[in-house]
Amino acid sequence: MRFPPGRYVLDGEIIIEVEAGRQEFDLLSQRIHPAASRVKMLSEKTPATYVAFDLLARDDDVLLDRPFLERRAALEALVAPPVALTPMVRTAGEAQQWLQDAEGVIAKEAGAPYQPGERTGMVKVKRVRTIDAVVVGWRPGKEEGTVGSLILGLYGPDGQLREVGHSSGFTAQEKRALPARLAPHETGERGSGEPSRWTAGRDLEWVKLRPELVVEVTFDHVSDGRIRHGAKVQRWREDKDPEECRVEQLDT
Repeated sequence: MRFPPGRYVLDGEIIIEVEAGRQEFDLLSQRIHPAASRVKMLSEKTPATYVAFDLLARDDDVLLDRPFLERRAALEALVAPPVALTPMVRTAGEAQQWLQDAEGVIAKEAGAPYQPGERTGMVKVKRVRTIDAVVVGWRPGKEEGTVGSLILGLYGPDGQLREVGHSSGFTAQEKRALPARLAPHETGERGSGEPSRWTAGRDLEWVKLRPELVVEVTFDHVSDGRIRHGAKVQRWREDKDPEECRVEQLDT
């Protein structure tokens, strides 16, 4: 990855964009690997891009107290390929499309300074989506006798039920009450997945359920056919046939 020559400090992130407007976190996370040869191979197969959000300093000038639009103008004058510049529009109407086909938008005050570690002068407007999903299992919580999360599934075009994510964020009271509610639907099958680098070596214990329960959940991001940010249960859909919960919902 190459940057324009000079002395400066950028705020930004590294992404892998598989097609216009669609990023894949999984492809980027695969770069965290001890084998340099694999990292090199993946960097050639799925090249990453650095997207610049803001310019914090240039040469001996610290720009933190400058208004956002002034920093933006300086950033536009500095950044050149292969570094990308995050897109910006001036009106809410122009940003509307991003709320339909992207994760959301960051709204910034034109005159706001840059305050490290804070979101002063800006707000993230997320795209919140809703689907109905089948509860295919659950994972225990940290406290004995509680539910930590529900495992969610959707039916694919082949009629097979596949896992698409999980929901969490229950209150302490809900976590204690859920085992009794879920017990009549258990298949008797339980186990644990392989520990991963994201779970600090902990096994992902799970309890399988028959596909009989449906929940309506909200979420804000899908990547590679899975819900990537924690979904939240809004209600139980006793009026919904599990087989109506189709994977096509993730495309809307």
